[in-house]
Amino acid sequence: MSIQAPQATEGTGNGTGRNATPAQSFFSGRSELIVPALLLALAIFLTWQTATMEVLGKSVPGPQFFPTIVCILLYGVVLAHTIQIFRSPRGGAAAAAAEEKQYKTQSDWKTMGAVVAGVIGFILILPYAGWILSAAALFWVVARALGSKKALFDVSIALLFSCVIQLAFNAGLGLNLPAGFLEGLL
Repeated sequence: MSIQAPQATEGTGNGTGRNATPAQSFFSGRSELIVPALLLALAIFLTWQTATMEVLGKSVPGPQFFPTIVCILLYGVVLAHTIQIFRSPRGGAAAAAAEEKQYKTQSDWKTMGAVVAGVIGFILILPYAGWILSAAALFWVVARALGSKKALFDVSIALLFSCVIQLAFNAGLGLNLPAGFLEGLL
């Protein structure tokens, strides 16, 4: 009779030779890769459309400038999000731990309703009130919906931002935003 050392079994040492947890594939916990894949598809589509855009004249910065910036930012977001997903996949043990720490969440329908109403109001009054007043009103409504209590300060900042954007589009890009009933004054 010979004495042999016990053979190492694969798994948890319960003698069954089976793993306690099933083997996970590479994509286990990485189903979030769908989002960067969709963003990549959008970035490729926008890149193709920007590259094949018919441009009349030679204005600087030109109509391809901002779409190019958006494409570069999209590629950057895709890269950063993909790296984040590969560094910390949310499957397996991490998903089980996350399920144990479920917090009660709720939607703030009052805030959401105010913001949606502000956007709808912006769309409706833009042709009549013009960019400066309608954008300022939208900024003010969103600031109030998000909890700001300083009405005069919000209106001042809203008017400042909408005027700066109006000037940037008119002077910087040569594009006219709707002036509304202020058309003779601008």
